[in-house]
This record gives sequence, C-alpha cells and structure tokens, in this order.
Amino acid sequence: MLDAAGALFAERGYEGATVRDIAGRAGVNQALIFRYFGSKQALLTEVMAQGGKEQLTSTPPDRLFETALRGVLAGGGAAGPDRLLAVYLRSIGSADAAPDTVRALGDEYAAVLAALSPADDSGLRAQLAMAWLLGIGLMRVVVHQEPLASAEPDEVCAHVLTALEQLLGGGEGSGRVRRAG
Repeated sequence: MLDAAGALFAERGYEGATVRDIAGRAGVNQALIFRYFGSKQALLTEVMAQGGKEQLTSTPPDRLFETALRGVLAGGGAAGPDRLLAVYLRSIGSADAAPDTVRALGDEYAAVLAALSPADDSGLRAQLAMAWLLGIGLMRVVVHQEPLASAEPDEVCAHVLTALEQLLGGGEGSGRVRRAG
C-alpha cells in the first residue's frame, strides 16, 4: 500500500491521487487503507516518513545531499526509489499535507548537513542547502522550467555539489561532500 501510495502521490500530487486509485494499484480494498492509516493525509505522512527515514539511515552523511538531489533529478521527479522529494513537491499545495512530518524530516536532513560544516553558522548553511534542494526540485518537477527541467542529472549535480562545498565552508575538494562514483 505504501509503495502504491508513494508512486501515485509522486505522479499526481496529494490532491490528484485518490484513495480509490491507491487501493486499486495496491490490489486492496479502500477500507483496508482507512483501517491501517485512518485517512489519506495519514497515508501521505507515512509514505514520507518511511522514505525519509530509509534514506537517512541508508545513506552516508557525506552523500545524503547528492542522493536527495539525484532522486529529484531522476526522471524529472517521477516515481522511483528516491521519490520522496517529488512526493513532497507535488503535494506542497495541499492544505495540511503532513507539515509536521515534512518539517521533522527536513530538520533531520539539515542536522546531517550541518555536521559536515566546520562553520559557526553551520545550521544556517545546512538550511540554505535544503532550501536550494527544494527550489531545484520545485523548478524541475513542478514548474518544468527549462533548461533545468531537461538538464542531465550529472551536469546539475556537478554544479550544485561544487557550490555546496563552498556553502558548507569546506571549499571545493575538501571532501566534506563526496560525489558518487
């Protein structure tokens, strides 16, 4: 049920994904979704919490930002294994769509990034990085702004990660933010 919900929220956003469609994709009765989650909003909260916690625990801290960035760049934010940010971005306009969960996950991500920075204002720098990540995702996934919407993920990552090194206070090549492969 969570996989089906996550895929539909990423594809259609919170408002566009119906409980009926989620149940159909999961191969269950709608009543089962309400029994386990209580509401569509609670289901969204669970999808986001599960995906965010999994990414936080399975990703080395120095690769967390790139993993999240690549997740939103892959397929323009379409459903996939790292679709958490796409789910959030497609649901952002919904009234009360899991704000506490989103805020808590954002705080956890920012804490990981802040720990990578030796700067006195590492918390601010981490929040700026998170805002940048959300902005990139918003412009690519929701607004489809060119040339960002069709840019190659490797090219976007190269530019963003170079700037991220500077933002976190380590300078390019400091090794605070490792790049994949």
